[in-house]
Amino acid sequence: MDKKMNNVDQKVVDSFGKEWSSYNQQGLSDEERSLMFFQYFDIFPFDLIDKNSTGFDAGCGSGRFAKMMATFCGKLYCVDPAKEALAVAKESLKHLNNVEFMNASVDDMPLEEASQDFGYCLGVLHHIPDTLSGLKSCVSKLKKGAPFLLYLYYKFDHKPLWFKIIQRVFLNLLMRCGRPSLSVMMGSLLKLTI
Repeated sequence: MDKKMNNVDQKVVDSFGKEWSSYNQQGLSDEERSLMFFQYFDIFPFDLIDKNSTGFDAGCGSGRFAKMMATFCGKLYCVDPAKEALAVAKESLKHLNNVEFMNASVDDMPLEEASQDFGYCLGVLHHIPDTLSGLKSCVSKLKKGAPFLLYLYYKFDHKPLWFKIIQRVFLNLLMRCGRPSLSVMMGSLLKLTI
């Protein structure tokens, strides 16, 4: 019997396990994969990590980001509570010898406190029951000053029309400047601050 994981919504875990099994992104070209990766990671401080660095991908899913991130570091832990997703990631990343897989929730990551040189968690924490607890768990695994890339989705359900208009104009201006991933980051910051 599987050990019960903390801070998970089992329906969401099962749903994403099925999603990554069905849409595993194996058919992406190298160019498409690189474009997708750098849309999220162009703000990541790659100068702070090297081939001796160890980090984690919390909620790795199919391994779509790990496939490229593993080339920048010495060791990458791919963590996901969905066994189906981990199976897809293992298949996708089987050619990489610096990746280790962990079937765990973000609150149960079996990594030592303050042991990681970097981490990232993209599109995951807003799906768990206690987002703040998940964030604290991720941060607790990082060495002091280590970078952590976080991406949270946001709903506009209860925002007034004026907010939606300002947000859209702001993001369009950033997109015209040629920095789509910066617009994602700034859009998320705008959403969090207003």
